[in-house]
Amino acid sequence: MNPHAFAPSEIDGVYRAIRTRRDMRHFLSTPLEPGQLERFVTAAHQAPSVGLMQPWRFIRIADRDLRRLIHASVEEERVRTADALGQRSADFMRLKVEGILECAEVVVVALMDKREPYVFGRRTMPHMDLASASCAIQNFWLAARAEGIGVGWVSLFDPERIRALCKMPDGSEPIAVLCVGHVAEFYPAPMLEAEGWDKRHPVSAMMYVDSWETPAAAEG
Repeated sequence: MNPHAFAPSEIDGVYRAIRTRRDMRHFLSTPLEPGQLERFVTAAHQAPSVGLMQPWRFIRIADRDLRRLIHASVEEERVRTADALGQRSADFMRLKVEGILECAEVVVVALMDKREPYVFGRRTMPHMDLASASCAIQNFWLAARAEGIGVGWVSLFDPERIRALCKMPDGSEPIAVLCVGHVAEFYPAPMLEAEGWDKRHPVSAMMYVDSWETPAAAEG
């Protein structure tokens, strides 16, 4: 028995949150409970970060007019993305890609400014700041799922526009608009899979042994 392991029911809960987490697009307007959003942000802030740089910043969008401006920016990029998709343009435009105007809370997640001095772990891979912030968003997502709250990560926007709208300093970089709120139900499968946009590939297709030329499945 591993003394560091959680109790079986706790282990099941962790894996259940991972398995049933969804990128949500459909929300109810029901407000979150007091302190709930703060718990999710606290969970995010407990994420690992390269060199302990903690590059993430969270902006809660409380102003409804600002929320509408963010939504308009996302809508503009949605149209541009459709144009860039060529033959898949019509299929893309049929998808619901955000719930900014319907959800209880909108949170903009950004990389902080003045990241250059943080060299530890980033000298050859400066993008590890983004990897660290992504871990924080995943923490937020899983904490929300455990409490029955949906989260949708929206990345269809012009970073310069969102930076200006949120009065962010030069050098900072918005990476996500998170829609957060109650949902009628969680999708039984990822929405893009259910809509036929793509499908989840098997783990066996993602894992190798020693070399990219040796798939793990081939090892028996």
